[in-house]
Amino acid sequence: MKGRRFALGVLVAVIVLALDQASKSWVLHGLALAARGPLVLLPVLNFVLVWNRGVTFGMLNGLGAWASPVLVLGALVIVAALGVWLSRAENAVVAGALGAIAGGAVGNIIDRLRFGAVVDFVQAHIGRISWYVFNVADSAIVCGVAILLLEGLRRPPKGA
Repeated sequence: MKGRRFALGVLVAVIVLALDQASKSWVLHGLALAARGPLVLLPVLNFVLVWNRGVTFGMLNGLGAWASPVLVLGALVIVAALGVWLSRAENAVVAGALGAIAGGAVGNIIDRLRFGAVVDFVQAHIGRISWYVFNVADSAIVCGVAILLLEGLRRPPKGA
């Protein structure tokens, strides 16, 4: 049964990675968003090209040239730890969530290795109030973490 859960997690990771890289390629080359500029999709949703040299929400953006290799190394350590956790996943929900996080992390690692920054392009906003600009990988990471938190709250502690 653990083999099936592991396979599920890997499958989710591969799907997330494929969707992330395909969407970034489409934004960069199909839409040519860099040349086109912001694209309004809905009154609350735009596509805008942002090169994120930091981490989530643009934190650590001003750390300089050494930041990208350090962030890649940190992300690789995290992906390895997620792989160990995935091999011990207790159920399919946890396995899928771990796969989503790992796939998103690998997608952003690929960007850092290729471009020195992560390609972000989805901007949600209400009027002038704007959240951070994100991508498919970021969405998968956030959703995966939320699922893990909810799953942890749902189950009673062992021995209780």
